Amino acid sequence: MNRTAFRRAAVPGIAALALALTACGGSGGTDADVPEGLSGEIKIDGSSTVTPHTIPAAELFFEATGGSVKVPVATSGTGGGFAKFCAGETDISMASRPIKQDEADICAANGIEYVQLGISNDGLAVAINNDNDWATCFTVDELNAFWADGSTVSTWQDVNPEWPAEEVRLFGPGHDSGTFDFFTEVVNGESGNINTGYTDIGEDDNAAIEGVAGSVGAMSFVPLSYVLESGGKVQAAAIENSSGECVEPSLETVRDGSYEPLGRQLFIYPSGSALERDEVKAFIEFYVANQEEIALEAKLIPLTDEQVAEVESRVAELTAS
Repeated sequence: MNRTAFRRAAVPGIAALALALTACGGSGGTDADVPEGLSGEIKIDGSSTVTPHTIPAAELFFEATGGSVKVPVATSGTGGGFAKFCAGETDISMASRPIKQDEADICAANGIEYVQLGISNDGLAVAINNDNDWATCFTVDELNAFWADGSTVSTWQDVNPEWPAEEVRLFGPGHDSGTFDFFTEVVNGESGNINTGYTDIGEDDNAAIEGVAGSVGAMSFVPLSYVLESGGKVQAAAIENSSGECVEPSLETVRDGSYEPLGRQLFIYPSGSALERDEVKAFIEFYVANQEEIALEAKLIPLTDEQVAEVESRVAELTAS
């Protein structure tokens, strides 16, 4: 691993986070939690949403092992990550949605066993321009009118007569993105169902932020963390939930479940063969033990107590042998 390049990729505040983890006990791990004598390399790829969570975990683990375990983290999107994982090219896949059946079938055909571990929570934000003062709260039906395949919407007024006749510009992730899969399934009723007129920004969610910031009539769907990290370049609209309440996305509303249906859990998938290696077992334990501090640093939402209990029980089973 190119250590200098790796540090440039890490999220801001990594040094402060390292000090915090070293100083604290309980759910936060320390260097002493990592066994001595580990070595090797752990290859990770996948979701751009999970990457900001995994990079600090990988950097801290690299430091905790004295640089003896390299943990390069690549970003190919959830779908792209699973393609590499099921081909046996990586040890751990990052995902912003559960693995699909066709992906699982490819893994099975190639003899790749795996386990799904929840590592944090996230919400999808509907990002709009800061000068948009009319769309204060979207219903799912309104979002569908913009984003569904076959949409004929060209202005905001086409969706709601009380909105201005401002030209609509749509920015969104590519088809390999778990964010793409999740949003299209929840909003349009089928994964992959999308307005063909949107601008595909691939895995670069920051490009969506810039696109929305540059056009009054623009909209995008991005992980909430990217809006929080944008420094106020865009705003996140409220979403009407199943109770008819308009709820703004935040760390609190995602975690308490009121920001639905656009709240979700994020995952890592270690392979069975990787878990036979001591360095991978130690990294998984380290990752999960420090999930709360790392999630907050990455502007993601820590696991709930119930989720923590579930993942810790699963990790204990995996690492017992």
